[in-house]
Amino acid sequence: MRLTAVRRSPVVPVVIVALLVGLNGLSGQTPPRTYTNPIDIDYRYNFEQHNEGISYRSGADPVIVVQGGQYYLFETIGDGYWRSKDLGTWYHITPSRWPLNDVVAPAVLSVRDTIYLLPSTTSPLPIMMLTKPATGHIDFYNRLLPWLPMARAYEPRDSFAKPDSVQPGPWDPQFFYDPDTDRWFLYWNSSNVYPLNVIELDKSKQLAYKGTPHWLFGLDPVHHGWERFGQDHRDSTVKPFIEGSWMTKYNGRYYLQYGAPGTEYNVYSTGVYVADNPLGPFTYAPYNPVAYKPGGFVQGAGHGNTFQDLYGNWWNTGTPWIAVNWNFERRIGLHPAGFDKDGQLYVDTRFGDFPHWLPTKARRNTDEAFTGWMLLSYHKSVTASSTRDSFPARNMTDENPRTFWVAAENRPRETVIVDLGRPYTVKAVQVNYADYKSGLYGTDSTVYTTFGLSSSLDNKTWTRIAEVPDSPRRDRPNAYLELATPRRARYVRYEHGHVGAANLAISDIRVFGNGDGPSPATPTGLAATRDGDERNATITWQKVPNVVGYNVRWGIAPTKLYETYQRFADQGTTLELRALTVGQSYWVAIESFDENGVSRLSAPIPIR
Repeated sequence: MRLTAVRRSPVVPVVIVALLVGLNGLSGQTPPRTYTNPIDIDYRYNFEQHNEGISYRSGADPVIVVQGGQYYLFETIGDGYWRSKDLGTWYHITPSRWPLNDVVAPAVLSVRDTIYLLPSTTSPLPIMMLTKPATGHIDFYNRLLPWLPMARAYEPRDSFAKPDSVQPGPWDPQFFYDPDTDRWFLYWNSSNVYPLNVIELDKSKQLAYKGTPHWLFGLDPVHHGWERFGQDHRDSTVKPFIEGSWMTKYNGRYYLQYGAPGTEYNVYSTGVYVADNPLGPFTYAPYNPVAYKPGGFVQGAGHGNTFQDLYGNWWNTGTPWIAVNWNFERRIGLHPAGFDKDGQLYVDTRFGDFPHWLPTKARRNTDEAFTGWMLLSYHKSVTASSTRDSFPARNMTDENPRTFWVAAENRPRETVIVDLGRPYTVKAVQVNYADYKSGLYGTDSTVYTTFGLSSSLDNKTWTRIAEVPDSPRRDRPNAYLELATPRRARYVRYEHGHVGAANLAISDIRVFGNGDGPSPATPTGLAATRDGDERNATITWQKVPNVVGYNVRWGIAPTKLYETYQRFADQGTTLELRALTVGQSYWVAIESFDENGVSRLSAPIPIR
């Protein structure tokens, strides 16, 4: 998470009242088997732009850790943290003590029976600890860290930082404990001037700093195309940012992950350097980026963490962007991940905003996590009971969270009807609200969501298929409802109950399920040409009639096509891929998808 002027003052811990939360979800609903992105939590309203009158929900820089057989999620401006037993249903916990200015991009690590927590900071703060996180009780582990060694004010913008200095901090910190050596480390930074840093910590002194920081590495956008700033890596006027470090040890090697090039664009990604020692030297992984999702509904996958679930499966969290009200308006994404037989770290973002199975056992590969439930609602006809100004109902099926519908009034019984065009088997619906002049700068008891969903085959006879009820009350800005029983339906109706915002605004109602027809044809005519600038390549293919979209899948070998760039059919059949590393060879293949399923993958071809 980037440091901005509003965040430079120290945060001061205070004791606040603990809030015990009730059940999450629908009354009588069976536990969900699936989830989709953005994950369904009660993202909190942010106070930081209150004086500017900018109201939006916050969700960014996530860390999920496992403690006592449960999952705990920490993020930026969360008024606390969340607990889950299955990675799908999350309970918000307001803790017994919490920094007055909340927490930004925290360092969080679970070791044995303790979760250690350190917010991003520019001056000394305590390290907090949680030994009973389900209760919300927090203690101080280190009442006050010393000043970061070698810290001094920012260097001039026209010159790189001096190697005997680090920024005041640590900002975007992350703990790492090496169980094989019993050593502790802190990695940190968020800067387009300074590189990532690491310092060893002294456990005998409550994780105080030990020695002086080590400079590690910065960005190299001249050679790494994906590290270039801007929408689709096209802004050469701004130096890109390196931030959000996370360390994973696998098979004796150290994988230091980092976010780049900027959280406020679709190409926010995670890269990795690898070393044999936690202090380095680190080597750039030729397969970067490892988490990349520039297309589809949820765009952006940078600045998160990599963890194993209760069954040993690997996952990676990230920070998708919204950026309607504020550049740093974001959400949280969760994607299957893994290491292949060669030790290559990968994050599977293919169909990354379609429903995926929640873990119940060890999986053989990340493909098993995808349900095969397809998007049924893309650009389908929508009618609404009322509409305000230039916010039409058709925005709700365009798969773009930066466009939205606004009702004439925020009142109960406003309705939206999505016509899928013909009957399908409907299995899940996601309702994504937008903030349009919401007028909220904090989340209180008035901020909650209620609505009902009904289906019909003829637009006359309706059956209730799911609901978010009035009790227990919870805010669900990205509500995902898996149907208890699949329903045959052509029409899906949203029936409004309550939102806490001043206006009722919905960006997208996304309907998932399956059609009855055969899967679409595999695209033909695939061609891939490397530009004179080796960071870029042009990918083309022949149109497949009536499909919803395509997945361009690429990687460093025909058997390592771990990257996916999703394109909707109305975006054309040409893609400029601007995420390549100079001197590295690549292969590419393509598949199409529609409401019925996914085509076979084409034969991979080299990008030349």
